[in-house]
Amino acid sequence: MPTRIPRLLTLAFGATLTVTAMANITSAQQKKGPAPVAGYRVVKVYPHDRQAFTQGLQYVDGVLFEGTGQHGQSGIRRVKLETGEVLQQQPLDSKYFGEGITVWRDTIVQLTWQSETGFVYDKSSFKQTRSFNYTGEGWGLTHDGTRLIMSDGSAVIRFLDPATFKEAGRITVKDNGVAIKNLNELEFVNGEILANIWQTTRIARISPKTGDVVGWIDLAGLLDPREAVGTDVMNGIAYDAKGDRLFVTGKWWPKLFEIKFVQK
Repeated sequence: MPTRIPRLLTLAFGATLTVTAMANITSAQQKKGPAPVAGYRVVKVYPHDRQAFTQGLQYVDGVLFEGTGQHGQSGIRRVKLETGEVLQQQPLDSKYFGEGITVWRDTIVQLTWQSETGFVYDKSSFKQTRSFNYTGEGWGLTHDGTRLIMSDGSAVIRFLDPATFKEAGRITVKDNGVAIKNLNELEFVNGEILANIWQTTRIARISPKTGDVVGWIDLAGLLDPREAVGTDVMNGIAYDAKGDRLFVTGKWWPKLFEIKFVQK
């Protein structure tokens, strides 16, 4: 007959194992350290409209779509990448401050900053077809092929149902346990969420499952200081999935850059 271990001893032993396991997990997390930082290499430079206060950027079917901000200057645009020429545009009512955009199937979805209102446009005609509401501020917007992915300036990323625009989940973005705030323009690239961090030259590479930052791209020095006069912060990420090209720019920047990550 097997020896019986007293229940209190069993509980104490189990608790010891739990504490030990938690200590091991904490130790492993501490050893993990902050996410690695990559640099960049400029592949090509394109013209960009200095009048565009870039809030959203996406490359689809050979065309660059751009959302702009500022009251009285907000809207959506179709832009020719090679020349920066604005091929088509639709202004937003001046009471709204435009924010992130994404191309979802045959529509363009646009957020606004503090109005808690989003808009949907026909991708071809740019005709506004509907509006929707959300709580809090709207900053960046992208999608993973199933859900819309939204930032609001905090460390939280929300997932929205693209049919109802209702929240379907959220993650908190952290690097080594530290919350990363000011998540701005977003782009979904090869299974990761890329996010501009407002008022920095960094892009965070984020796991959509855990919210962990798996890597950083530091774009310091991308825009020549002589060309930076009158510009605002870096903002705007677009990915050409077919050509495997990554584009970045900023608010009122005169140039748009195609870049490659370079490990430091």
